[in-house]
Amino acid sequence: MTLLRTPLALALFSALAVAHAADAPDAPSVAQAKNLATVDVNATVDKGYRASDAQLDTFGSFGSAPLHDTPASILVITRDQIDDRQPRSLSELVRSDAAVGDNYAPVGYYQDVAIRGFPLDLATAFRLNDLTISAEQPLALEDKQRVEILKGLGGLEAGVVAPGGLVNYVSKRPADVHTATIGTDSHGSTYTAIDLGGWLTPAFGLRVNAAHETMHSYVDHLDGRRSFISLAADWKINDDSKLELDTDYQTSGQRSVSGYQLLGGTTLPPHPSRTQLLGYQPWQRPVGINASNTTLRYSYRFSDDWTMRLSAGHSRTRIDDNVAFAYGCFYAASCASGATPGYFFAPNGDYDVYDFRSPDDTRQNDEVRAVVAGSFETGSITHEVNVGASAFRRTMDQRPYVYDYVGTANIDEKNPPYFDPSPNQPGPSARTLTSWQRALFAVDRVHFSDTWQAIAGVRFVRLNEREYDDTGVLSRETRLVKVLPQAALMWQPTAPLTTYVSFSKGLSLGTAAPYWTTNGGAVLPPLLSRQLEAGVKYAFSDTLDLQAAVYRINQPYQFARPDDSATGFTFVQQGNEVHTGVELNAAGRVTENFRLTASINVIRARAQDTGTPSYEDHQVVNVPRLRSAVYADYRLPFAPRLSLLGGWRYASPNVATPDGATRVPAYHVFDAGLRYEAQLSGHALTWRLNVDNVFNHFYWRDAGTSGGDSYLFPGMPRLARLSVTYDF
Repeated sequence: MTLLRTPLALALFSALAVAHAADAPDAPSVAQAKNLATVDVNATVDKGYRASDAQLDTFGSFGSAPLHDTPASILVITRDQIDDRQPRSLSELVRSDAAVGDNYAPVGYYQDVAIRGFPLDLATAFRLNDLTISAEQPLALEDKQRVEILKGLGGLEAGVVAPGGLVNYVSKRPADVHTATIGTDSHGSTYTAIDLGGWLTPAFGLRVNAAHETMHSYVDHLDGRRSFISLAADWKINDDSKLELDTDYQTSGQRSVSGYQLLGGTTLPPHPSRTQLLGYQPWQRPVGINASNTTLRYSYRFSDDWTMRLSAGHSRTRIDDNVAFAYGCFYAASCASGATPGYFFAPNGDYDVYDFRSPDDTRQNDEVRAVVAGSFETGSITHEVNVGASAFRRTMDQRPYVYDYVGTANIDEKNPPYFDPSPNQPGPSARTLTSWQRALFAVDRVHFSDTWQAIAGVRFVRLNEREYDDTGVLSRETRLVKVLPQAALMWQPTAPLTTYVSFSKGLSLGTAAPYWTTNGGAVLPPLLSRQLEAGVKYAFSDTLDLQAAVYRINQPYQFARPDDSATGFTFVQQGNEVHTGVELNAAGRVTENFRLTASINVIRARAQDTGTPSYEDHQVVNVPRLRSAVYADYRLPFAPRLSLLGGWRYASPNVATPDGATRVPAYHVFDAGLRYEAQLSGHALTWRLNVDNVFNHFYWRDAGTSGGDSYLFPGMPRLARLSVTYDF
């Protein structure tokens, strides 16, 4: 097994497959021919990178309809795209859509993204099979059939959730599958995975996915490992009922990268390194994350028109956080004058190093849901309705952490000085958060005629959330009841063309004030957001979809307002944050040999009526005005087993400070690859080579925030990945 994990073995395996394919006989001789029994063959036309439906639609806030008839922008990343691009993280996965970008996504840690300029809430915005999971984990892709991203408000779909949208991971279902994959990269990482499935009886099927990865990162001292296993089971109880189970477990360990910060709060680091681990200390341990996710879904068909689904989900993540954290310059002599805010790096590049340890940080999500869907007629009008109820509970158990200053280093030091770790130890574990969200919801899709449809829906949400301090004393309680409506009107003059206009409201939790503000630690009240969207969807062919959408999202603006208080800032909700944008998307097969995904997002994100003139009339932090993304697959006509893969990503200059005075430069990044499909002993064998950032261009991929603090993360340098998948 050790031999199979070496790059040499992988290369030999690929060469053997090519030679075997070349030597294979073209056809059996006449003497070998014989009559065989009749075989019925059923196949699905390959539609490239195009998806026709999404799980978010099936029992969700848009009624039961294909994506073409859904009045919302939903991106579907298909299994073909995942296989061809070989992403290993959330940040790499979402590159294919220009409306999605990183927001505090360190290497070696769990990551977050922003959609349409709004960061997602890791507690509520990520789903497995349409049930909420704890996203404080590196989410595995081996057992996922596709990933669906709802862009924009998801209030009716999910209740209390940030306005950016939702990410839904959809599990693979049982099928006759027997594949093994081995891989490596240009830094010597190794990767192995298996995908085994089948129907044990006509009514009961299983599918198992497992993977093991040893990571040799491009960042110094960041080697790690990951192991994953999942089980999917389907039981067709009878013609009218079905039970689906999905469960997985993953364990991982890798040191976490600290982000750069602006020098003096105003200047980009002049000579940043993509490979340096800021603040590295030999006693720094890997961040260990153990996570499990389970969903159970029971479907029952009452008749041809009426169905029911009962769903339950459980997600648990346990994090052992260990970081020699590079942050600020409070203790640096270069910041002693007080001219530089202590929560930025010093003007000369000095930064403080903290021993941060937070073991046994446990997050748990539990959700149950019941939905009845059906259709009926009132005269000449047809109604498709979804009615349901849900209950969602989230808890956090944490130990009082260690966060102690141990020394000061400088960004120009390849290896910072070694400092002694803090002698302090974390305290005992205690419950720090209990949150209940109960909801009733109903959606009615009304068919007025062949060309006109309307959707009206509402969700009644009751939220009860309690937060406790380190001693177990109640420090915050939030109780509220809200009504979140959603409405849309659709016009379909011809079958390939759908136009729509929609309105929706959403509710998200307020943010905790940064510790360096006057009201540090205080959690602000929940926020009500609104969205208007108009769009066009055109099926250019059976295999290619084109989409365009115009949107406007606004919610109260949360920021550290400069004032004459003791700290100089107070965290407030004042004015509005308004994001207005245009999205263009194409996905599918353009010709028989050419398939692609392409998107452009132009967005104007502004803070208005904040009472702070310097924060108005410029782009909001970490929201580039223009992003574009293209990924293409071209099968060579003269060598049909060989395909060329390639991608291009662009982002315009990105604001890095609330007053707009500092901007991160624009960037272009190009990716390339090959896919070769061969035969080995009559079985399919596919090898893939991907090279990310072909020209090794330096760029800042992320200027996001965490806990009110701003960070800068460099993009990945050139990285090659090679894998071979054998269908045995």
